[in-house]
Amino acid sequence: MIRIVGLSATLPNYLEVAQFLRVNPEAGLFFFDSSYRPVPLAQQYVGISEQNYLARNELLNEICYKKIVDSLRQGHQAMVFVHSRKDTAKTAQKLVELGRKFDDLDLFSNDKHPQFDLIKREVVKSRNKDLVELFEYGIGVHHAGMLRADRGLTERLFSDGLLKVLVCTATLAWGVNLPAHTVVIKGTQLYDPKAGGWRDLGMLDVMQIFGRAGRPQFDKSGEGIIITSHDKLAYYLRLLTSQLPIESQFISSLKDNLNAEVALGTVTNVKEACAWLGYTYLFIRMRLNPLAYGIGWDEVIADPGLSSKQRALVTDAARSLDKAKMMRFDEKSGNFYCTELGRIASHFYIQYSSVETYNEMLRRHMNDSEVIEMVAHSSEFENIVVREEEQNELEMMARNSCPLEVKGGPSNKHGKISILIQLYISRGSIDTFSLVSDAAYISASLARIMRALFEICLRRGWSEMSLLMLEYCKAVDRQIWPHQHPLRQFDRDISAEITRKLEERGADLDRLHEMQEKDIGALIRYAHGGKLVKQYLGYFPWIQLSATVSPITRTVLKVDLFITLDFTWKDRFHGAALRWWILVEDSENDHIYHSELFNLTKRMARGEPQKLSFTVPIFEPHPPQYYIRAVCDSWLHAEAFYTISFHNLALPEGRTSHTELLDLKPLPVTSLGNSSYEALYKFSHFNPIQTQTFHVLYHTDNNVLLGAPTGSGKTISAELAMLRLFNTQPDMKVIYIAPLKAIVRERMNDWKKRLVSQLGKEMVEMTGDYTPDMMALLSADIIISTPEKWDGISRNWHSRSYVTKVGLMILDEIHLLGADRGPILEVIVSRMRYISSQTERAVRFVGLSTALANAGDLADWLGVGEIGLFNFKPSVRPVPLEVHIQGYPGKFYCPRMNSMNKPTYAAICTHSPTKPVLIFVSSRRQTRLTALDLIQFAASDEHPRQFLNMPEEAFQMVLSQVTDQNLRHTLQFGIGLHHAGLNDKDRSLAEELFANNKIQVLVCTSTLAWGVNLPAHLVIIKGTEYYDGKAKRYVDFPITDILQMMGRAGRPQFDRHGKAVILVHEPKKSFYKKFLYEPFPVESSLRERLHDHINAEIVSSTICHKEDAVHYLTWTYLFRRLTVNPAYYGLESTDSEIISSYLSRLVQNTFEDLEDSGCIKMSDDIVEPMMLGSIASQYYLSYMTVSMFGSNIGPDTSLEVFLHILSAASEYNELPVRHNEENYNEALSERVRYMVDKNRLDDPHVKANLLFQAHFSQLELPISDYVTDLKSVLDQSIRIIQAMIDICANSGWLSSSITCMRLLQMIMQGLWFDEDSSFWMLPSMNVDLASSLNKRGISTVQQLLDLPKATFQNVIGNSPASRLNQDLQHFPIVQVRLKLQRRDADGAKSPTLTIRLEKINFKRNKSRAFTPRFPKVKVEAWWLVLGNPSTSDLYALKRISFSDRLVTHMELPSTLGSLQGMKLILVSDCYLGFEREYSLEDLH
Repeated sequence: MIRIVGLSATLPNYLEVAQFLRVNPEAGLFFFDSSYRPVPLAQQYVGISEQNYLARNELLNEICYKKIVDSLRQGHQAMVFVHSRKDTAKTAQKLVELGRKFDDLDLFSNDKHPQFDLIKREVVKSRNKDLVELFEYGIGVHHAGMLRADRGLTERLFSDGLLKVLVCTATLAWGVNLPAHTVVIKGTQLYDPKAGGWRDLGMLDVMQIFGRAGRPQFDKSGEGIIITSHDKLAYYLRLLTSQLPIESQFISSLKDNLNAEVALGTVTNVKEACAWLGYTYLFIRMRLNPLAYGIGWDEVIADPGLSSKQRALVTDAARSLDKAKMMRFDEKSGNFYCTELGRIASHFYIQYSSVETYNEMLRRHMNDSEVIEMVAHSSEFENIVVREEEQNELEMMARNSCPLEVKGGPSNKHGKISILIQLYISRGSIDTFSLVSDAAYISASLARIMRALFEICLRRGWSEMSLLMLEYCKAVDRQIWPHQHPLRQFDRDISAEITRKLEERGADLDRLHEMQEKDIGALIRYAHGGKLVKQYLGYFPWIQLSATVSPITRTVLKVDLFITLDFTWKDRFHGAALRWWILVEDSENDHIYHSELFNLTKRMARGEPQKLSFTVPIFEPHPPQYYIRAVCDSWLHAEAFYTISFHNLALPEGRTSHTELLDLKPLPVTSLGNSSYEALYKFSHFNPIQTQTFHVLYHTDNNVLLGAPTGSGKTISAELAMLRLFNTQPDMKVIYIAPLKAIVRERMNDWKKRLVSQLGKEMVEMTGDYTPDMMALLSADIIISTPEKWDGISRNWHSRSYVTKVGLMILDEIHLLGADRGPILEVIVSRMRYISSQTERAVRFVGLSTALANAGDLADWLGVGEIGLFNFKPSVRPVPLEVHIQGYPGKFYCPRMNSMNKPTYAAICTHSPTKPVLIFVSSRRQTRLTALDLIQFAASDEHPRQFLNMPEEAFQMVLSQVTDQNLRHTLQFGIGLHHAGLNDKDRSLAEELFANNKIQVLVCTSTLAWGVNLPAHLVIIKGTEYYDGKAKRYVDFPITDILQMMGRAGRPQFDRHGKAVILVHEPKKSFYKKFLYEPFPVESSLRERLHDHINAEIVSSTICHKEDAVHYLTWTYLFRRLTVNPAYYGLESTDSEIISSYLSRLVQNTFEDLEDSGCIKMSDDIVEPMMLGSIASQYYLSYMTVSMFGSNIGPDTSLEVFLHILSAASEYNELPVRHNEENYNEALSERVRYMVDKNRLDDPHVKANLLFQAHFSQLELPISDYVTDLKSVLDQSIRIIQAMIDICANSGWLSSSITCMRLLQMIMQGLWFDEDSSFWMLPSMNVDLASSLNKRGISTVQQLLDLPKATFQNVIGNSPASRLNQDLQHFPIVQVRLKLQRRDADGAKSPTLTIRLEKINFKRNKSRAFTPRFPKVKVEAWWLVLGNPSTSDLYALKRISFSDRLVTHMELPSTLGSLQGMKLILVSDCYLGFEREYSLEDLH
């Protein structure tokens, strides 16, 4: 609800205005007529009948003077209102003149005032000479042309009584509340630049001016005097006594307003337009006074509601707008479709008639003077007239200040406007008053007209014209001509003299850049100026561009543009951000293929080059080159360009082979020939795709690649291959790799119900959330894993038998090979093929993907032959799909998303009014905003609950289970939300309600498309970009994600066809049209991640030599693509020599980087792993991370430093820092214990550090996103810390190792090791109990556990023992027995320590750790550390875990002479303060 409060002077037809404002006449309407004035007003009307102009003016002045003097004699102040700025001073001078003549000057004087001398000193300082001179006589002037300070001074002097008379313009009556006893209106004619002539003072102005007469606090009455010509007297009398109703002026601007509503999206057809018109004041007046609006009585009688007139007005306006191309009007359906032109006109407030002018005059090639002339023809300026008295000055201006030719000269209206435009840019000065106001009027509209013309040219794709218009936009903003010296933009700092000399000597920026200070000084004959010019050259915004171009297909290029700053950022000149237009143009055809606005912020200026990625089309025959231009939006001549040459660009081959879908009779399920298999499926027949692939999958062992659209039953095809394996090799395992955790979870749930329970197979899941133990893996028939987990496990395949027992590998969504996790997929397939070639056991590969452009290369890499390759077209879906793509303009993301909400609602009403709808958005926040808007639209349609299909009681039951506030609110209207920020229960509830058709709409983030199989009849993709926290801007979703989302449309059992509506940013519309139907080729991204994978292979001894590495690369998909699309990988051609030298260079560089980081050792071409490399491979860390550890961890690193090192791990590079999160980070940094770098609050590593510290201090996190972020940060930290411990132990550093172990305990318990007592691990602990225990010398949980029962009862006093006892049950009591076996007599074997460990609290046999603050399940483990605390040496480290007892051995170092000071330390990996030291000296 928006509340409207209208204030007004007394209105004659106030009831109609109240109706227009939707006021309730009983409760909300208040009307007071003039009798309610707080100070009664005496009014005088004086008419002058003198005809002669001069005599009339004299008389006017005299009458005015007499009235004022009468007022002054009674001791009152007076105000005189005149109608031009110039006239204020003239009238004031005249009053002084007449005062002298009649000897009344002392009436005006103010020198008796006590503050006179004080104030006079202040007045004399003013630069306004009228103000100073007239102050002597007690008269002031006031108009909008004065400086603000002078206006303020005048107002103050008048209200303090230092000025007796104030001569002012009518603006004072409206803008400033300065009452006086007497008010005189001198003359009623005023010049109107809009109408270009004289007009009468309006009634509203008269009433407002009279309203200033009489000061409520001081006067008993006021006096208003109007002096006008005799013929106007009756007019003003009539106006004041019987006021005329106000009429609507809306028809004159109906077209512009209709266009604005269409552009906004509130009006989309004739019906809505008529409804919109019904809200206007025009409609109310039209029905009451039809004749004034050209409606005859016969029409009114025939159509009393005036609906046909309304429709006629709308249709006429729509037709005109359609003719001007401002919108598309489809007369048959009555629909309106907005066009770019209409949007630009609405955005820049350009009138319809101007757009018509531009349509006519704007051409592809125009020179500067034609552009200025076209602007002069804008209807915004049509009211300007040519006057005789201005001609001389205009001619002089045309000669002196106009560098461009003026068509028609000063005597022509457009010529005059053209001169004034040029004068504005030239910063010329004007004398004639009417010209001053005309020039001000023109300059007010000039900037937006220029911007609109630039946008029009840009949208039409005219490169030359767009650049010219952008130059003129900046020329108008800066008031500098494009041909003048760029340094004039520093006009406040560099004198005009210097820039003039630079211009005369033709010293452009490039030349100045190369010159020395003294040379510049000599050039402008002013030595000191050289330094100044050089300094400001450094502030001038220069950027440098470089780009890499990779062809994706024969017709599409991907461009990665790098922008490097080359200037000193100064807020005074550059503000917080500079905007740059990035244009890709083909100069030969004068066309722009891509344009985007890039925001360069001050923060980016400090960092590394900025990267932008976009795609541009190329056409045959190729033009010689494209130019990429970056042009600054606000600085003239600040531009850079880069040339893309097509000279020797090798394009990929253009062949895509698709498998034809054969017209086969669907196979019945019985063809499986096994009744227990048949029972797995609820349907009776396989679908066409499954039928066609059945034989190869179920009756052969061939490798298979199946490319088919989402929703065509690929998973069941994969199951056929699994059933084949169960039939032929029941002892072999199936490994199913899915790139996303969500897919793994979906498969687990589905197969648990069928394969596990019905076929009795064992199945385990391996994801970041869950790692099974060795036994489970050995006994499992089916392993479902994410690529990372399987990569980590299969790295050591020599020692892990279950890796070699894999008989079938299913790779789901293998087209994600090109995405950011693609390299891992590539490595595991290459490794599994390598393993099977080594062990000579065949592994069958089945790849599943969407339709592919380059299925051949993928098949070749997977070892799929002719028979196993199926690549169906995107169109062969079991449920046909209808796709609508709609473009929306708007440079900025949030308003653009907002403008998509109404079309989203319209799409639901059109395509799927009763069937389920999925809406995909890019962020959690958008799910909420979209849902709220949909509710609003449904409510305004009078069906607020149209999306809800369940009875009230059942519904209230459901609502009571929902924890999230937003979800609870939207569910009441049948709209669900789904995103990672919801807890699991809420999420599955929303899924369930949607799957059972209880709610009709689900608004979700893109992850849902992959993980949960919830098809809908209609899918709406609202926006195709998301905010990338790392790049700090919006980037496009990968095409694969869009296809996946679309694939959710159409439910095989229910729909004849599915529908997808994709709402995109206008410039990307053609790109999506192209790629949604022609599949996207998959490229390899292994190159960027090669180091870690090569390192892993070196550690597992697969690669021992440079040749091994090159051989290893030939197994990869990268190798297959190098030969097909060489340019994408930066190769010139596909000669075998070039490719082999490329590979060996790649290997050499990778080896060198790994050697520099300390991961491997090279001698000649032989490589061996080093400690850091082995650790990186074992713990699945990046080589950069371990290298950073190696150089930063020392023998006694402190906890604070360890925390910084942990947060700096490159595993946290991808931690999202979203919009405005730096503010949350700043707030957190004030509350945590250790300082972080305040300049980098938007850095993911700083955020990780803050999250860790907040976890240890148990701080409240600012928003729910931080809770999910903390989960992922903690989850990753375990393996990183374990790697740090290994590095410390390998270096023999005892104190660092122990500190690092303590860091791990802190992570597990969410406490500080050194600040918090370990008591706080117990949920029932409180402050009093803790302090009483401390007094008795008990400071750890370990000590509490060791207490005998009786003492325990005494110690805890009156606290509830049962709660504490229960808590203590969670913790293990470990008993350790040590035995030392001496070395043999001949000293061959070093001494061995035998360690027996046993947990002695009997009730507790589970080895699950008690870690309530850690988000995942954790198994208790321990470290056995052999070391000497006095020398801080560490000799051995062993990590163990056991459920009740364990015997283990540790060898003592043979070099050790005595056991003095030697200790065995038992450290827990999850409990604080559980450390036991056992001395070895006593074990002789």
